[in-house]
Amino acid sequence: MPRFVTDRPISALHPITEFYRQEFARHHRCLQQQRAYFSEGAITDVEAALSRIMSDLDQLCSRDNAPELVSGLLKQIDTVTGLSSSSDRRRSH
Repeated sequence: MPRFVTDRPISALHPITEFYRQEFARHHRCLQQQRAYFSEGAITDVEAALSRIMSDLDQLCSRDNAPELVSGLLKQIDTVTGLSSSSDRRRSH
């Protein structure tokens, strides 16, 4: 099971990257809580995708189309975890 580094200090130069890093880490934790509902192969595939996204996140966020690209990846992961549908929509940040 891959581990994600989420205790890194937040860089003032890359706050959006850190935001996305925290969001992907939340989805990973949610996936771990749902392990019993997925096949081991599905878990392995999603964890591999999350691991690759997390390792490439700095590069992904530096692209010109970063908001669309990274948001799209986040939405794809969300279709598996369902995290956004389980969140209280009345809360705002």
